[in-house]
Amino acid sequence: SQQAEQLPTYNAYSIDGDVTAPLVYVNFGVPADYERLERLGVSVKGAIVIARYFGSWRGIKPKVAAEHGAIGCLIYSDPKEDGYTHGDVYPQGPWRPRDGVQRGSVMDMPLYPGDPLTPGVGATKDAKRLPVSEAPTITKIPVLPISYGDAQPLLAALRGPMAPAEWRGGLGITYHVGPGPAKVHLRVKSDWSLKTLYDVIARIPGAAAPDEWVIRGNHHDAWVNGAEDPISGLVPLLEEARAYGQLLKQGWKPRRTIIYAAWDGEEPALLGSTEWVEAHADELGAKAVAYLNSDTNNRGYLDVGGSHSLEAFINDVARDIDDPETRLSAWKRAQLRAIADASTADLRQEARQRPDLRIAALGSGSDYTPFLQHIGVATLNLGFGGEGGGGIYHSIYDDFKWFTTFDDTSFVYGRALAQTVGTAVMRLADADVVPYQFTAFAETVGRYVKEVEKLLQEKQDTVRERNRQLDEGVFTATADPRQPSVPPAREELPPYLSFAPLDNAVDALNRAAERYERAFAKAQGNGGAALARPEVQALNATLRQSERALMSAAGLPRRPWYRHQIYAPGFYTGYGVKTLPGVREAIEQKNWSEAEQQIAATAQALAAHTSVVGRAAEQLEKLAP
Repeated sequence: SQQAEQLPTYNAYSIDGDVTAPLVYVNFGVPADYERLERLGVSVKGAIVIARYFGSWRGIKPKVAAEHGAIGCLIYSDPKEDGYTHGDVYPQGPWRPRDGVQRGSVMDMPLYPGDPLTPGVGATKDAKRLPVSEAPTITKIPVLPISYGDAQPLLAALRGPMAPAEWRGGLGITYHVGPGPAKVHLRVKSDWSLKTLYDVIARIPGAAAPDEWVIRGNHHDAWVNGAEDPISGLVPLLEEARAYGQLLKQGWKPRRTIIYAAWDGEEPALLGSTEWVEAHADELGAKAVAYLNSDTNNRGYLDVGGSHSLEAFINDVARDIDDPETRLSAWKRAQLRAIADASTADLRQEARQRPDLRIAALGSGSDYTPFLQHIGVATLNLGFGGEGGGGIYHSIYDDFKWFTTFDDTSFVYGRALAQTVGTAVMRLADADVVPYQFTAFAETVGRYVKEVEKLLQEKQDTVRERNRQLDEGVFTATADPRQPSVPPAREELPPYLSFAPLDNAVDALNRAAERYERAFAKAQGNGGAALARPEVQALNATLRQSERALMSAAGLPRRPWYRHQIYAPGFYTGYGVKTLPGVREAIEQKNWSEAEQQIAATAQALAAHTSVVGRAAEQLEKLAP
């Protein structure tokens, strides 16, 4: 029956457990929330925590809870985030109903994605596997997702300090943090047997450069019915493939090889894509030009994230795609949205005057992760969205009826995505020279360097002011005796760090990027005749290594699987990106010696990238002296 096909509500890669303990409400369950609990005099040691979704990726919540001594974790969807506070709930409206539960993985993917038992190698039949008890990405405590209908009586039974104002959700109760007096009995038991996953891979051989690969992917697995996630992104991929089939029948052949992939096992842990990349890492490192990913697709504006060497390229594609609702170009509509949403006059001016719209940096959360952050393939992640809304994510309500009633009801944005990504794939496959551009990347990295310099300054200012207030007795004098709180601990003032290696690296990169742009512009003269010469093959081989050069063989501290020195998911954000991750997270975690080491490592990666760009510029100059 249809009901029997609905997947139970669970969090993948939660360890088994059977625990009973008092309950503590921890808001979103991120590190800052535990600092607030400490100020309130509340400990979670030996307790079961209840956290609400949002605020971070779900896998961070049990991770941080276990670090603070909790023995179990419940995660619920509060209506403040995706329920009735936004509008009518399903089926009257698109928002999450009382019994809606968000499934999802809770494995520690900031360490590494993919099969927890085969880190760094493809999970083939004969692969050597870790015992489950030794897999570092499986949670340390049992975890279970619940609905806000089930969470409400648990939260209502809590006493202890009242939750801070920003912790209070949309339920009609007074939010307390506990601990207790309510106790919870949590039992989780999972099937840990191995299952076979099926990636579907199709290939169109390149006519002129078969060993240069343009790869396009979207996952095909879903938590339950999956109309929005992933089918709204997968159907456009299939339509692109169908269109290429028609072109092949008409005699068209791409210059480069095009590979289309429908990944399995994305939802539990990016399994299909990660294991495929790990199994073919050497070949991909030699041949992959770019990876283009999509996932869910909705009504609204084109949203793009990825490698900034592809920023100018994808802006040009977006200028040639019609938005189906407004008949503006997808680029123009995105620009006007940027103007409307800008929070400052400077941002509005940039949106109006900058030649290209900025693309976002990528953290994790979809199948681009192994391509970009493990083996260094230039990547784009694309989709439309931003209009409408809803609360059916990873629930049984993500079905055809919901999608055709409340989302892309006539599938016009599915068509727009197929046009956008299909055009991008074709242009990447047929360009004489791989269409990377490095000035936007250099400028963006310069912005990131300024951000980490500012971050250190803010840390110093915060500690300096807090220590002064401790000396003045501010916290003791302003504490309400009827609501006891603990003053924050005194901290040593963060030291000054030298960012000169990064500043110098960015300066050198800017010069190399500008040299490359000048050389490319000159080579385009005379109808681009220079770019049709056989020597272009060597130039393209050099360009393919530009993103690879940003990788570190040692990887990031404590998580060597992530090798990219510019983009990574945050150790305590999960999906959310950390740019210049080694430096930024060392500062955030107040590890000053590591920050110095990571400044040097990041500068070294930028220097390697600059060397590749300079070599490519030299090759262009020889093509068009």
